[in-house]
Amino acid sequence: MRVALVYNHSDKSLEVVQEFLKLCQDGQFIRDDKNPEVVVTIGGDGTLLGAVHKYGDQLDKVRFAGIHTGHLGFYTDWRDYEAAELIESLKKDQSESVSYPLLDVTITKNDGQVCNYFALNEATIRKVNGTLFCEVIINNELFENFRGDGLCISTPTGSTGLNKSLGGAIVHPFSEVIQLTEMASINNRVYRTLSSPMILAKKDVLLLKPHSHDGMMVSIDHLNYEADSFETVQLKVSQKRVSFVRYRHNHFWDRVEEAFIGARVVSKPCQ
Repeated sequence: MRVALVYNHSDKSLEVVQEFLKLCQDGQFIRDDKNPEVVVTIGGDGTLLGAVHKYGDQLDKVRFAGIHTGHLGFYTDWRDYEAAELIESLKKDQSESVSYPLLDVTITKNDGQVCNYFALNEATIRKVNGTLFCEVIINNELFENFRGDGLCISTPTGSTGLNKSLGGAIVHPFSEVIQLTEMASINNRVYRTLSSPMILAKKDVLLLKPHSHDGMMVSIDHLNYEADSFETVQLKVSQKRVSFVRYRHNHFWDRVEEAFIGARVVSKPCQ
């Protein structure tokens, strides 16, 4: 099996990397960081996020497995002391995987240049020096004129991140949808927005047309772009998907419970 390693440089992660490499010396694995079958990340969710973008042009043939060495790993199924267990699972691999939808982001600049990106978690558009004024167009029809700090468009897996902090719903990643949430919208008798998270279907196409470009930023996962020259930002469910090894892939609602609640409380019946 061809395996790539992506890791951060914390002391714990470097320790796990050395252990992982020693366990791979039995000849069943080849380290191949250019053309892997499985990408193993060692670190946190940010490390895995970077790995997904690093291998973005190979998502149709690469699966991911994550070892987390920090306090919380929403995407990572293995703990820092379980490298040996992951190795044994890889040895018994049957190419099983579970895949999740991504967000397709198409940016058109005012010179006509078109750039395409994808997001695992979310894309945001915001102003850093004032109020964002932006047309929100759904399926070629104007839905609203937004005024406020910004807009967040998330995938189902990204619904537990910034989207949740903005009051958005947590969505199971088997649902092929995207979610639009507002950042501090202005609502009064002059300006009016829906002021509620919106879940858009797989076939829906969202187009954002900003009118206040100066100081505008667009973020796509961990990547940030100055957007003064951006004419439109189109978002929809991507045809690309990201795949994770399945043999110990935790159920989504178990991840949610562990990340945000921490312990299941069994209620006692009333006496």
